Amino acid sequence: MDISQYENLVPQVFLFVDRKCFPDWEIARSPIDFHDLTFILEGRADYYINGRKFTVEAGDMLYAPSGSIREAQTCKQSPMHSYAFNFCWEGQDNHVQLPFHTVTRNRRTKEIMDDIRDFSHVWMGKQPLYRMKARAIFQLIVYRLLSIAHHQEAPLVDPRVHKVMAYIMDHYSENMSISNLAAGVGLNPVYLGKLFKQNTGSTCKEFMNKVRVNNAEMILSEGGFNVSEVAEHCGYHDVAYFSNVFKMIKGYPPSSALK
Repeated sequence: MDISQYENLVPQVFLFVDRKCFPDWEIARSPIDFHDLTFILEGRADYYINGRKFTVEAGDMLYAPSGSIREAQTCKQSPMHSYAFNFCWEGQDNHVQLPFHTVTRNRRTKEIMDDIRDFSHVWMGKQPLYRMKARAIFQLIVYRLLSIAHHQEAPLVDPRVHKVMAYIMDHYSENMSISNLAAGVGLNPVYLGKLFKQNTGSTCKEFMNKVRVNNAEMILSEGGFNVSEVAEHCGYHDVAYFSNVFKMIKGYPPSSALK
């Protein structure tokens, strides 16, 4: 799953409902021009999305993207209690669908439920700037859902590789070698190299250069430093080599990133 396509999407929630259904509750059949993200807490209900029936119950998450034809009714013997978000993407991106099935089982993590309760308190309290805070909380909820979906498809990174990656990101400006990194996690340098490549798709050196160049680009775009100073700060003592690596990764020379 390529989750990078969702990086710049900004959700705008315009309806949130702590929905405690009575036995005759229903949603009439109609098209929706928003995204419906509903978390079922208790009870059961039947949703019809684009003519297909989905029975939801406690622990489930329902997602109906914008443009769907939606209909629903609760189970009379066990009325549904749910948290429902109706939202749109700001700008021209409302057609972009989240990569979720219509019904996902067991998606209620403690963190997500805590976030939803925080959202509910903010939304119902309507204190100054509540919409800004609510948007931030809902964006965190969407982030958590996307992260779960991504990690279910992607293999888990070996904890030793994860430790090496964290060390590189924390110490990118320092001199590092594969031998030093391997020693830090108790591995042979050759084995670490193979393990790192298997887990990340890149070598330690490639990952290190990417981290350094990304930081260099950020510093250059802020202004106040020249290319040589930024190269030195990011662990490159040869400016020509830094420029070549930067251009190879970014597609343009570091001088173009100067503010």
